[in-house]
Amino acid sequence: MAGGGGQLITVGRVVAALEAAYPPELAESWDAVGLVCGDPADEVRRALVCVDPTESTVDEAVELGADLVVAHHPLLLRGVHGVPANTPKGSLVHRLIRSGIALYCAHTNADSASPGVSDALAAAIGLTVSAPLSPKEQPHLGLGRIGELPEPEPLAVFAQRVADALPETAWGVRAAGDPQRLIRTVAVCGGAGDSLLAQATAAGVDAYVTADLRHHVSGEHLDSAPHAPALVDVSHWASEWPWCDQAAGVVRAAFGGNVETHTSTRRTDPWTLRAARTGRTAR
Repeated sequence: MAGGGGQLITVGRVVAALEAAYPPELAESWDAVGLVCGDPADEVRRALVCVDPTESTVDEAVELGADLVVAHHPLLLRGVHGVPANTPKGSLVHRLIRSGIALYCAHTNADSASPGVSDALAAAIGLTVSAPLSPKEQPHLGLGRIGELPEPEPLAVFAQRVADALPETAWGVRAAGDPQRLIRTVAVCGGAGDSLLAQATAAGVDAYVTADLRHHVSGEHLDSAPHAPALVDVSHWASEWPWCDQAAGVVRAAFGGNVETHTSTRRTDPWTLRAARTGRTAR
């Protein structure tokens, strides 16, 4: 398939478009971003964007007839000495190659880019973004975002807003703080964001939305200052899923209808159920 001046649309060309939007140099030093498998010269007619490169999303890519999977999380984050097919991740690499599917990962470079992962989360919630929460290199780049709601609303209402904006998970949405506290300014960070709690407090926002918040860290945060932001804790996967449409839009903007793009519909959040105590007696 030709596009953009009659040139064949290849894996390499799509990767170049993605890396223009999510520059690899923005990635953290420990990260593993870029093309995991696939020939840069191979043609791309159909692409699937997902958060996690898992057996489920590879199934989805095969069913779609995709030539390229664009994932947020790396498949091979830690150093490996081999990818034998009898290991979980090795089997995925072999299946992708046998199916003629390339895999490209944009992780912390997509977190710090503008727009990036946290912009997509902020937009889903309905925030108008004003700045990064933790700037990096340039004022508009960095982790997290600070934004504002159109009108103030109680924390209980805001937590429901977040729940309604994101895909449903067994984890659900939890909030910490006075349910009646008015929320107008909000910091967000897609993925695990407890490392930015101090920045959220320093920013003076009313609430901070992120994922994977821990008991002691959250309690100490709430006690750290009289007006420490209320916390809204969501599933890691759900917080980053809005980025999939953003990345798909990067491919569409570069190649129009010449590359058919799909956002994954598979829930790859690891938690599958939630149970609540049914008895009345506290123990």
